[in-house]
Amino acid sequence: MDGAENKMAPTVYFKDMLRKGHFMIQRCTETGVGVFYPRVISMHSGKPSLEWIKASGNGTVYSTTVIHRKPERGGNYNLALIDLEEGCRIMSRVDGVQPEDVYIGMQVHANIVELGGEPAVTFRCAAELKSSKNVRSDQP
Repeated sequence: MDGAENKMAPTVYFKDMLRKGHFMIQRCTETGVGVFYPRVISMHSGKPSLEWIKASGNGTVYSTTVIHRKPERGGNYNLALIDLEEGCRIMSRVDGVQPEDVYIGMQVHANIVELGGEPAVTFRCAAELKSSKNVRSDQP
């Protein structure tokens, strides 16, 4: 870390790191458990015992629902709770699949996108990412 994490409000630092392409979360130094949403005090220890770590981006869909909108307003989308590998949960969405095809237990991986002019973390199906990585572009 460059020390900036101690000079900024946690949410400001989180957004700043997203803008730089890094998905960071906090970890309680007393319990080792990941913490999300960024905060000053650990919800696990009740103390300011938090450090910033780079998130693996790996997660599992804990819960999902479909938000229905008219097509002219952008159409349907999913809202999901994702359990991160580090032990915390984040509310986001799963892109790249139909909203109705997102399911509990789906393995996902984080990516950083821009939503409404701000950086945000969304997820993609991990199986889809693995299969696309196995396709070589130099093959006919």
